Amino acid sequence: MRILVRLLSTLLGLVVAAVGALLALEVGWAWWQPGKEPLLVPWPRWKTAIAELDWTSTPVRITAGIAVLAGLALLVLALGAGDRAVRMTDPADGITVNTSPRALARLVGLAVRAEDNVRGASVTASSRRVRVRATSRLETEEQLRPRLLETVAGVLDDLPLQRRPKVSVVVDSPKDR
Repeated sequence: MRILVRLLSTLLGLVVAAVGALLALEVGWAWWQPGKEPLLVPWPRWKTAIAELDWTSTPVRITAGIAVLAGLALLVLALGAGDRAVRMTDPADGITVNTSPRALARLVGLAVRAEDNVRGASVTASSRRVRVRATSRLETEEQLRPRLLETVAGVLDDLPLQRRPKVSVVVDSPKDR
């Protein structure tokens, strides 16, 4: 989501810069050649067309609706791209400590992969949930899952997290098939 917001903000910035450059070009041309036609944009025709419109006309209402929908879409995207940091308890007043979900997933992943009979593991983490998907060839899910839950709980207990995330562990094992 953040990538989309960054891309949209970059495109919007480029559009604003292009419109500003075009406006500066047109103003410079109008000052240099006051009686001539505009350089690129037909401002006088646009001015007469806009002067004929009133606030209750259909094109004005459609344009306003599109502007409102675009604004709401940008607002939803911006709110969805909020800070994903995992909050930790503050060591002192005025000091806040955060970590990234990636760092939390790495810590949990290192501990899970260090367990016996774990062939591999993928971990995704957020401030609300930690998901572990481990693979084992020697143990079934019933044998390995409780041990991995304890391991993840131990890692999370060692961290000064403000809010403890929910943990889910899934073990893929050929013995279960």
